[in-house]
Amino acid sequence: MTTPTLTGLTVRWRRSAGSRPGAVLRTVLRAAAGAAAAVAVAGLHRAHDPGVLCPLRLLTGVPCPACGSTTVLIEAGQGHWAAAAGANPVTVAALVGLLFAPLGPGRWWTALPANRRNTLVAAALAAAWVWQLERLGISRP
Repeated sequence: MTTPTLTGLTVRWRRSAGSRPGAVLRTVLRAAAGAAAAVAVAGLHRAHDPGVLCPLRLLTGVPCPACGSTTVLIEAGQGHWAAAAGANPVTVAALVGLLFAPLGPGRWWTALPANRRNTLVAAALAAAWVWQLERLGISRP
């Protein structure tokens, strides 16, 4: 009598994980997890608004490039898509990229040389910072 092993199951999972249906399943699961997180954050915000969470903005009044990322989740969780995109478009673009990574953009990103990826991340952070400075009226005298 032979004992069952998980090897066959593991091989089948690996094979399906790399396939198109596996990629679609991972995308759907990521979307469901992101939606659940957004709804949870929106619910927590409705129950208790902690105010500004960014330490840099609390101490100096100047926003960081990631400022507005929590607002993106709150607005998306409440179904306000335009307000979510306006809070931090770079965060929205990054989240969309992570969501659809299993369908192909993930392979594109990992195929880039490290210095190109670093340049793109730096440019995105600079754009996000300029957006936040303008959005919060800090860039104007």
